[in-house]
Amino acid sequence: MTSTIIFVIGAACVVVLIYLRGRFGSFMAQTSEDYRDGPMFNMREVFDGPIECEGVIYGPTGRVASRFAADFHATWEGNVGTVKEEFRYDSGSVQHREWTFVLGNDGSIKANAPDVIGEGTGMQMGSAVRLKYNIQLTADAGGHVLSTTDWMYLAPNGNIVNRSQFRKFGVKVAELVATMRPKNAAEMRAGE
Repeated sequence: MTSTIIFVIGAACVVVLIYLRGRFGSFMAQTSEDYRDGPMFNMREVFDGPIECEGVIYGPTGRVASRFAADFHATWEGNVGTVKEEFRYDSGSVQHREWTFVLGNDGSIKANAPDVIGEGTGMQMGSAVRLKYNIQLTADAGGHVLSTTDWMYLAPNGNIVNRSQFRKFGVKVAELVATMRPKNAAEMRAGE
């Protein structure tokens, strides 16, 4: 009887510790308030014109499952922005996506794209932008709908570091890490 009670108490402690780590000490525990201080991430300024991007996608085991390079082109009319994306994967496949962002005066963001189910929501505050949305994978990738949390952090040089996690039934199945920067700035550096 005593060993059963000790086992139950131990199991309960482990569950509580896992919950506390997930709630207060993980990627998902971040809030926009955490980034209130620092340089201002203004999407209209940072995402404007041609942008180049490269990154990796980690699979559920934590190993790199795919690498990509991408070109974006962003335009704005007031608080409504369009970002056209072309991803070129190491497999040779090419993917196109077109985002529409609507910025609220309070920093809120509404986001739509053809493969986003419903409407994405987010917040720009201080040096970071957070987006949450459900994305449907292409048919050749299984057609699954994944819950996505997307964080973009403004680096001191004006570049963007992007980290996204994709979950199915609350379990992380993939993670993306990428960098983005204005294309003309990269071309100017290359010409030096």
